Formats: sequence, structure tokens, C-alpha cells
Amino acid sequence: MTRIIGIALVRNEDIWIERALLNALPLCDELLVADNGSTDGTPAILARLAAAHPQIKVRSIAHPRESAQMIAGYAGTPTWIFGVDGDEIYDPVGLARMRVALLEGRYDEWWVVFGNVLNCTDISFDHKTATGYLAPPCRSMTKLYNFQMLERTDPDARQRLHSTGDVFRAGFSTELRLNLHEQTPWEAADFRCLHACFVPRSSLDSKSGARRNVSESLGLLNRARVFIARLFGRSAESDYKLEKYRRGKIVTVDAADFLK
Repeated sequence: MTRIIGIALVRNEDIWIERALLNALPLCDELLVADNGSTDGTPAILARLAAAHPQIKVRSIAHPRESAQMIAGYAGTPTWIFGVDGDEIYDPVGLARMRVALLEGRYDEWWVVFGNVLNCTDISFDHKTATGYLAPPCRSMTKLYNFQMLERTDPDARQRLHSTGDVFRAGFSTELRLNLHEQTPWEAADFRCLHACFVPRSSLDSKSGARRNVSESLGLLNRARVFIARLFGRSAESDYKLEKYRRGKIVTVDAADFLK
């Protein structure tokens, strides 16, 4: 029997984390949350959500690699792994329809499915709108993987769903990629996400900006770059996000389905 397991790796996400997790629940049988040392209000929010929703399982971790270990056991099983970040707000009604499609096997021939994304520069609760850059032409960053195709995951992965060392079963490979965002317009998509990457994510954030990815923060060289930027009063923004998520023209969309 096919299962859908969510995995969220979070750190200081108290502005969006509740909405991100609750909106993701309609897709998931279980939603695993790895909190990597949050110091804002995130731990309290996670504790409250876990108490109210049995699907949500929270674990404190010391290093992002532990998030990869949390899903390693699903390799080779009929499981879809859905990666959720603390700044990803999905359409819950669309995810409920996507769940039906996954359980019916409509996407079983694919290793990874990419959905529609709006990389947000503004999200208005008053007007129920969101403004930003659409994928396409931006790169999609949704994470939905078919773990039945794997023999085993990479034991040295530095975080969940960011590995080049997974071992596939015969006949399967990373080339089996379905780009739904290139086939379906935003308004008609079920698998679509408001990516709050250019707005504050934590009450500790002093201003809006593109926070660096986990992969951009690991390693001595990357940590040194962040330290030097902060030492000189500059924002340690993500070069990757600035390049990949600000393509095309800025658009404003109806976000009522995301912000209920």
C-alpha cells in the first residue's frame, strides 16, 4: 500500500511554519519535522502542532544530515517522500487532489515530480494575494520523490533529499523527472506552492531577503562568508536563490486558497 511521508527540515521559521505544515497535511500520511536548533518561536509552535495533529512528528536534530537519516528506511518501499520547507505554503485543496493521483499510481513511472511555484516578494493577508516570480521561467524547488525506485539512500547525504549518491533499483534513475510546472498553468495546478523566499521567515529576521539554503551554509568556507558579511553589516543572502528564483516578470496571483 502506497504511503506519502512528509519531511520538513526547519530552523527559525516562526512566521510561516504553522501554515506551511498545516497546508501540507492533506497530502501526508505522516509529516516528520526535523528542527535544527531553532531559537525563535518555532519549537513552541511545533510542540503545539504535534499535540494537536497526530500526523506531525517532531524531532530535534544537531545536524541537517539527521533529516536524511529519518527517511532512509523508506528506500525500496511504496512510499512517496514530500519535502517541505518552512517557507513553502502549498495549496491544501490542490494537495488533496494530488494525494488521490499519487495513491492511484498516476505518477509511478517518475522518480521526482516538480510543481508550480511563485517565489514571493510579498504575501498580503488583507487582500489574499501573493506577488513574485513564477516557475517557469524560474526553477521549481518542490520536492516529491518516489522512494520505491531506490535500493538505498546515500548514507553520507548532508540533508534530506539533497544527495547525488542514492542507489537506484535496475531500470530507474534520476533522469525520470516530471516537470508539471512546465505543462500546467498556475491557475490549473494542483501541486503548487507559495515560496516565501524573499520575505522574512522568522521574528528574528531584521529585514526581508533571500536566506541562504542549508547547502549554502554548510562547510567552513560558506560559514566564513556568512560571518564576514554579518561582520560588515551586510545581509548574507543566497546567491543561488537570487539567480534561480528571480527570473521573468513579477506577477500578482489570487492566494485565497493558500491563506484560508
